[in-house]
Formats: sequence, C-alpha cells, structure tokens
Amino acid sequence: MAAFEFRPDHVTQEMLDYAKKLGEGMDTLSKLGPIETGVTPRDAVYAEDKLVLYRYRHPDGGRPLNPVPVLIVYALVNRPYMTDLQENRSLVRGLLDAGLDVYLIDWGYPDYADRYLALDDYINGYIDRCVDTICRQHQRERINLLGICQGGTFSLCYAATHVRKVSNLVTMVTPVDFHTPDNMLSRWAQQIDVDLAVDAMGNVPGELLNWTFLTLKPFRLMTQKYVDTVDVLRDETAAKNFMRMEKWIFDSPDQAGEAFREFVKQFFQDNRLVNGTARVGDHAVKLDNLTMPVLNVYATEDHLVPPAASRALKDHVGTRDYTELAFRGGHIGIYVSGKAQKQVPPAIGAWLDDRT
Repeated sequence: MAAFEFRPDHVTQEMLDYAKKLGEGMDTLSKLGPIETGVTPRDAVYAEDKLVLYRYRHPDGGRPLNPVPVLIVYALVNRPYMTDLQENRSLVRGLLDAGLDVYLIDWGYPDYADRYLALDDYINGYIDRCVDTICRQHQRERINLLGICQGGTFSLCYAATHVRKVSNLVTMVTPVDFHTPDNMLSRWAQQIDVDLAVDAMGNVPGELLNWTFLTLKPFRLMTQKYVDTVDVLRDETAAKNFMRMEKWIFDSPDQAGEAFREFVKQFFQDNRLVNGTARVGDHAVKLDNLTMPVLNVYATEDHLVPPAASRALKDHVGTRDYTELAFRGGHIGIYVSGKAQKQVPPAIGAWLDDRT
C-alpha cells in the first residue's frame, strides 16, 4: 500500500481552484433570472377549492392516439411539476409522445381552512369528481389511472373502491407494504405521536416534512450535493437544471392535518393496505378488488419507497394481468434522468396501448 503523502502546496492549490469555481458559479447564478418549471402547454378543465385539474397539449400539436385518457394522481407532499420539470426531463411530455391523452391533479397549497380534510375528501371526493369530469369530457365510463408515490397509494384505494371507473392502473414508486425491514422513513413514522402533532399544529408544515426527507441521507443530500455542484455551476444550462431541482425540493406544501393523521396511522403505523383493514370514509379498501390490469413501476435504488415496499403489490391484487417494470435509479431519477425519459414513458404507453 502506498504511503499517503500530505502536500500543503497541493491542498492550497485545490482550495484556490475551488474558490475560483465557487466565485464563477455564484456569478452565473446571479444572472439566471426566474427559474421556470412546468413547460408543457396545458389547460385548466376543472377547479375546486385549492385543486386544479389540468389537461396537457402536445407542443407540436399532435393528437392522442390512445382514446382512453390517463389521469396522473401525484402525492400531496411535493408539487406535481416534477412530472414536467423541463423540456428534456418531462414524464408528461414522454406520455404525450407515446400517444396518451394526459390529465393531472394539482392539489395546490392547503391552508388552515383545510386542516379537517380527510382521506375521504381527497379520494372519494376530489379524485372521484376529477374522474367524473374526464369521463364526461370523453363520453366514457372508465379512464386510466397513474398514481405516483403517495398518489399511487391514493390511486390503489380509489381503484379498489371504484372498480367500474378504472380501465387500467399504473403505479409508480408507490408504497404498498409499509413495514418492510429496509423502509427507514416508515420506521421513523411508526414512532411519531401523530395525534399530538396534528392536534398541536393543525396542518403539518411542509418544511418539517422536507427536513425529514433530507435527513434520511444527510451527507449526500445536504452536504455532498452542494460540494459537487460547484463543478457545474459555471455552465448556465447546468445551473438552471440544478436550480429547478432545488426549487422543487424546497417547494413543499403544508399537509392537511386530518388526512396526514389518517395516512400515518392507517398505512405507516398499522400497515392496513396489505392486511386488508384500510378504510376510506365508508369504503373498505381491499386490494384483491383490483381486477383491472395493473402496471407497477418501481426504482431499484429508491431510498424513500424501497423496491420491496412497492413489489408487495403483486401478492395482493385480484388480477392476473399484473406487470412490473424496474428502473435502475432512484425515487427522483425515475422522472428526471435522461435514461428514464427513454425507458419509462414509452413502456407505460406501450403497456396501455396493448390493453386499450
């Protein structure tokens, strides 16, 4: 083994080089201007309270080839423009390119007036009325549903209790079994006195949840990322890409208190989705009611929703038409990496086309 040689002159030069890169990067950042997100043309087709339902249009004017519209149900925790971050990093654009007619629910920013919204309001209320709006628009009885992360769990609950309104179900990085041994987020949530938290705060601050997610990988997400970024900030395009991600990461809406309470208790703490005891309002949620075709997309390096937590779905659905798609990447990379753009949207489009 070669002996380690400490050279003060080398260290000094590295520090000078780093300082120079940092200065040039700060100069680039100061000239960027507003950071835009959400690049695909869209139209608001329905609104209720804080919610807006959007329908996307292909930038090139192309018309959808698949006659069955698809509704994207995103999580409450972050903003849904992650699915349409920029021109070359857009799940929405990829789905449009695959010939799909794409709708998306934007939940907005809950305030104190929304603290008593429950899972029943979100799933049997908002989602169901959005589905009815799309069905009327297209004169159809059923649509395709695509749920992402927590929105995937919502979509499982909705599809299991409104079977006649869902033609095909796609879930992406969706937690199903919340008690797998490698689920660090769930281990933390299981120890929370959620009643005390909600009773004290009303709505749960988005900043608090964001801090929780960052501390799952504190060195990588709060230190190393910014050290590495110095090497690319001198390039304006790279700097804008970085700032779009930063904007999304820290754009965290507050969580409606009662819905948060229910979600933590039923799923993180009691694991009711897989043990068959989940309830949303008056509806019992039974995953074996999922008799429609199901495509389950998961990320192999996901630290928020480990693959085992998502793949558990195959043991509980009531359909024989169950398919899994593994993406070699992480929870965020499945939407924004170049590799994901080439693999995931075309695969979803082809899978849905085969079942139209």
